[in-house]
Amino acid sequence: MRRFATERAKRLLFGSLLASRSPLSAFHCSSPAAAAAMDPAAGVLTVDTINPKVLKCEYAVRGEIVSHAQRLQQELQNKPGSHPFDEILYCNIGNPQSLGQQPVTFFREVLALCDHPSLLDKSETHALFSADAIARAWQILDVIPGRATGAYSHSQGIKGLRDAIAAGIADRDGFPANPDDIFLTDGASPAVHMMMQLLIRYEKDGILCPIPQYPLYSASIALHGGSLVPYYLDESTGWGLEISELKKQLEDARSKGITVRALVVINPGNPTGQVLAEENQREIVNFCKNEGLVLLADEVYQENIYVDDKKFNSFKKITRSMGYGDDEIPLVSFQSVSKGYYGECGKRGGYMEVTGFNAEVREQIYKVASVNLCSNISGQILASLVMNPPKVGDESYESFNAEKNGILLSLARRAKALEDAFNSLEGVSCNKAEGAMYLFPRLRLSQKAITAAKAVNAAPDAFYARRLLDATGIVVVPGSGFGQVPGTWHVRCTILPQEDKIPAIISRLKAFHEAFMEEFRD
Repeated sequence: MRRFATERAKRLLFGSLLASRSPLSAFHCSSPAAAAAMDPAAGVLTVDTINPKVLKCEYAVRGEIVSHAQRLQQELQNKPGSHPFDEILYCNIGNPQSLGQQPVTFFREVLALCDHPSLLDKSETHALFSADAIARAWQILDVIPGRATGAYSHSQGIKGLRDAIAAGIADRDGFPANPDDIFLTDGASPAVHMMMQLLIRYEKDGILCPIPQYPLYSASIALHGGSLVPYYLDESTGWGLEISELKKQLEDARSKGITVRALVVINPGNPTGQVLAEENQREIVNFCKNEGLVLLADEVYQENIYVDDKKFNSFKKITRSMGYGDDEIPLVSFQSVSKGYYGECGKRGGYMEVTGFNAEVREQIYKVASVNLCSNISGQILASLVMNPPKVGDESYESFNAEKNGILLSLARRAKALEDAFNSLEGVSCNKAEGAMYLFPRLRLSQKAITAAKAVNAAPDAFYARRLLDATGIVVVPGSGFGQVPGTWHVRCTILPQEDKIPAIISRLKAFHEAFMEEFRD
């Protein structure tokens, strides 16, 4: 009886509280948490309730144009002949093997033997695999605890593989490298995210990034809640990086209360394809030293150089040649197995070399790496192979060198053919691709085209890219996804379609462009 009376009193009290409020105030909640308490459905994850940093993040390389291309591809499969082309040509992303590039034989032989070690005990293996691939597989397996390629490794990566990578870096640069400075990662992207986690504390922490830039940087800065501080590359000088521009943007950011923590340099450039001159790199190093900035060196295209008068120099090599020691310049260098002549994007291998940080900071970097347990073992093995390929005297050297040079020379020819094609189009100019895997031509579009783009709520270069896709099946990325000088328009196009397809691509591109320019002529 007492319990009944208590419950009745509670109901009366609750009713009087509701009655004392207006009808609208009864449904008003002071916070999302309170709303969720009254209405459980309000706590369900929606676009309005997810982390706003995720909404701010964009990644144009796999954006709306690519999604539309995938829909068209499905339509072609379901109904052949439904579009004025018979295939989608993905020129939007640096994914070489998806466009027909073959894996490097030596790398795949070693990987196969490491993943299936029992093959090493079979007599017929010596007839199927090269002697140096067999020897390298044994060498790698001997440094993997238990020879277990399916087990977790040390969070920085397998020590013996880091030893091999450090030796490769030393051979490349002519200066020693420490395996303890190397963190093996699932491609370069997780390494970039890791560094952004460490550098960005709140929205007033800024990262100097080139414009145009690879959208990984703008996306990761947005996800981690920082501020992108743009510095513009000079298109008129072949996408030159001017120190005066760096200083200008740094001072402007600081005047707005932004603490600039690091400078990103992409060399060779993505999407712009330029290769930095050694003197320019020295200026960049001194700038970082004088301004107290971490130098984040994206060097994943270091093997992709297509001009005789330029060569790749790592920022590690430049800093050491300038006399700076290991602890004087905070430098993080990124490398990946996805690019170069190897193009092993799906294997997800890469590393960052971290120098110039004190022991306490390095402990924190290791802690962040350990949260992910370790990178995948196949990617770790590939990273060690990329930095230590066959050498003169090895059985595979000649065939390996033929494969490597064949791929790089073909890429150079494709780059030149597409560069010439873009420059032949009305209202288009395209700088030389000195390196990397892309061209970034500028489009000078008519006011009529710009107005038509606005009418469908699209950036003019996105409008052009969508029309190109619908007419030809060629997928390019709008320059607006990479950043560009306001009032200019570009597209990024890879040079990766196989060489025998380049003439057809150029033919389709020219026919489309002529029709587009005529349709939207002022």
